[in-house]
Amino acid sequence: MELKIMKRLEEEEEEITQPVSPIGQYFSIPPSVCIVAVFELENPIDDSEYAVVLKETMSRVNPRFSSIMVENENGEKHWKRVELKVEDHIKVPQFPDGLSLEDYDDYFAEYISSVGMDPFISSRPLWEVHVFKYPTSNAQGTIIFKVHHALGDGYSLMGVVLSCIQRAEDPSIPLTFPKLRLPPKSNNGLIKSIVNRVSHVFSCMLNTVFDLPVSIMKSSFLEDSENPIRSGEEGVEFRPIDVTTITFSLDEIKKIKSSLQVTLNDVISGVVFLGTRLYMESTISQSGNARSTSLDEMIYQQKSESYVADITYLKIKVTNIDDTIGVVYKDLEKKSAEMKEVESDVIN
Repeated sequence: MELKIMKRLEEEEEEITQPVSPIGQYFSIPPSVCIVAVFELENPIDDSEYAVVLKETMSRVNPRFSSIMVENENGEKHWKRVELKVEDHIKVPQFPDGLSLEDYDDYFAEYISSVGMDPFISSRPLWEVHVFKYPTSNAQGTIIFKVHHALGDGYSLMGVVLSCIQRAEDPSIPLTFPKLRLPPKSNNGLIKSIVNRVSHVFSCMLNTVFDLPVSIMKSSFLEDSENPIRSGEEGVEFRPIDVTTITFSLDEIKKIKSSLQVTLNDVISGVVFLGTRLYMESTISQSGNARSTSLDEMIYQQKSESYVADITYLKIKVTNIDDTIGVVYKDLEKKSAEMKEVESDVIN
């Protein structure tokens, strides 16, 4: 009996002593950072299904979805397991019935803006699911996942979302994805391979020599220019947000990926950067050439530690429009020359 009590006390202590990662603590500093993901459904939402799926999924895929963030006497934040009540995390807004799709589009835009601004309740696990059951121009029903960024990064959160999905033809079969197709190995010869590696090393060295002082200046005194995406005013994070959507063809993205021989992430990042510059230029003339920076986070985790040990910030320049077009044109010329060289080798 005594052993059982001691074991139970140790388990309760272990639940409290799981530390929040440094990046999680950073994201929890007001204003907190959250992820809002929107899923548009082709069929109307069935009320009897999503609550059961969420209850079965959220409690087992990731313990942080059934934990709250607490502080100890030293001000250090930890995860504490609590009883998960899924009904407290499901929000179903009510609007008038029988309206047009345009009216529901307006209601949805206002609602998702409020979802992004509302803070989490600290006494509950830091996630919410909003079920918009009304038809819009894009879907018969919409589900909004709002998750605090301290719960995980994009990869872990995508795993949680995919755990809620089942196969349409047979839910008992696990969800699978196509295998990764690796590009065929090139037969350009040893000399060309060595030349490419040497040029890559020198390119990295030159970029490091240039980026290091720029990063130091950016971190110390050199600020980005004031532009449509950076007003320089305080408190902008508390203002209402407006959500604008745009649809891209996956076939077109794959075509660009194949033409430039890059990844899907490269294509999407290029679209985001170019779209940002075009928005800046259309809002204020010449602002597309303003000095702007994107901040990426690189996290290194030691195997012996249960938390993230080091966090590195990498500043990436948001490329000017003219520079972007020039780089793409040069890449296209390079790929075209390589294709002609391959065709010539095949003919010979």
